[in-house]
Amino acid sequence: MSQHIKNLPVLPAIMVIEAVKSALLEDLGRAGDITSMATIPQDARAKAQLVSRQHGVLAGQALGETAFLLSDGGLEVSWHKRDGDVLSPGDAVATIEGPARGLLSGERVALNFLGHLSGIASATHSFARKIAHTKCKVVCTRKTTPGLRAFEKYAVRCGGGSSHRFGLDDAILIKDNHIAVAGGVAIAIERARDFAGHLVKIEVEVDTLEQLKEALIAKPDVIMLDNMGPEQLKEAVVINEGQALLEASGGINLDTVTAIAESGVDVVSTGWITHSAPVLDLGLDINIDANS
Repeated sequence: MSQHIKNLPVLPAIMVIEAVKSALLEDLGRAGDITSMATIPQDARAKAQLVSRQHGVLAGQALGETAFLLSDGGLEVSWHKRDGDVLSPGDAVATIEGPARGLLSGERVALNFLGHLSGIASATHSFARKIAHTKCKVVCTRKTTPGLRAFEKYAVRCGGGSSHRFGLDDAILIKDNHIAVAGGVAIAIERARDFAGHLVKIEVEVDTLEQLKEALIAKPDVIMLDNMGPEQLKEAVVINEGQALLEASGGINLDTVTAIAESGVDVVSTGWITHSAPVLDLGLDINIDANS
């Protein structure tokens, strides 16, 4: 079943190839897959099925397929599911067939990427379902695995979420420590406005409703309401009167996200869906090709 994700981005091939190549080189080490070379004839062929062991959402097709193809160009990968599809236990996700050594050598890297990214997509999907009846969107943060940010944020999109900023250079986010050093909310926003180009958005983090009122005078694009409960968030929505986009952040989990979204905020941001999402259990069941 597909979620019909709109405008799902395409991961650039060069980005995928470099990441998978690095992972394969790490796994192959100095001598390659000595187990497969020692036990399997060079001309042996096999057919494998990638199967979901759990309910979840698929993400990471391009990386999984590239892991097999870089392992052996003679392998063929046929997908029965696509990124963004909802999976049930026992669902066949893909079939891989060809040289047995290459299939086994690429297996772990393919499963590492697919399991990790599908886990993020699945966690995001759980959050998105909890707030689907509201106008609110769930977004991920910069709390990502070093080197994997683009892929993890892609997986969030596969699960029905969206992204906060990608890095320190694509938006100005004034947090509590910036405010402390700058000397106040308003002055920090004013300095940011003087610095930013016309395409750069400015967001400020506030901890209290008084800070919210101060921030609104300086007219930031987005205001992050940090660690506020649903009732305080409702007050913030009233005070804001639609002037800035409101983001709720801090302590958001599956038990709290519905009430927070129902407060009327525009966005809920959570690092959990990238830094703590459990891996989705995907397995590879191998059969020897009867025609080999």
